[in-house]
Amino acid sequence: MAKLTIAIIPARRDSKRLPNKNTKILGGIPLIAHSILFAKENREIIDEIYVSTNDIEVKKIALEYDVNVIDRPDDLCGDVEPTVTSLKHVLESIDKEVENVILLQPTNPLRPINLILEAFKIYKKNKCDSLFTVSRNHQKLGKIRNNKFTPFNYKTGQRSQDLEPLYFENGLLYITKASLIIENKIISENAYPLILEHPFVSIDIDTQEDLEYAEYLFKLNLK
Repeated sequence: MAKLTIAIIPARRDSKRLPNKNTKILGGIPLIAHSILFAKENREIIDEIYVSTNDIEVKKIALEYDVNVIDRPDDLCGDVEPTVTSLKHVLESIDKEVENVILLQPTNPLRPINLILEAFKIYKKNKCDSLFTVSRNHQKLGKIRNNKFTPFNYKTGQRSQDLEPLYFENGLLYITKASLIIENKIISENAYPLILEHPFVSIDIDTQEDLEYAEYLFKLNLK
């Protein structure tokens, strides 16, 4: 029997800056539902969908959308708990042979429609053990020490368009071998950085302002 490719959506309760954020309404549906629906739209790749949560309301929503729910222990839900422990807990809780895990973070609810299809082709073609999406930074960054600003990625007077390319992890998509997650890793040393330039890469919901900006982009109907 072929090993499965599964999607995992980790959604704990008790967000400090935006309480109950995973159940906040965005575009007429709960925030977490966007990641669930995105996974469902990629059934040709994703065999099963799991939501990992310790939140009763999140569990209720997930069941209404007819996906699997794994009850996450509270000791794996702390503010400093790494995401990989929730993924590992799912793998250890199901009696399935899993080869690939697609991580969809509910706080990154808006994604280009063909993202998984295109990313998974690259993942398979390059025989990756992990892949994650990145975007280029276009800002002039620096450090402040002793009330003095020191440029980090540019020289004073240098034009922004001439900056050396630097990239940030945008959080929209991660694909990882299940065996790597068992070793407590999501991104390996050889992970493939998939460059993605899209308005959605700026969305990572942690505040009410983030949610309102996501609503604005959602209404623009970008794909």
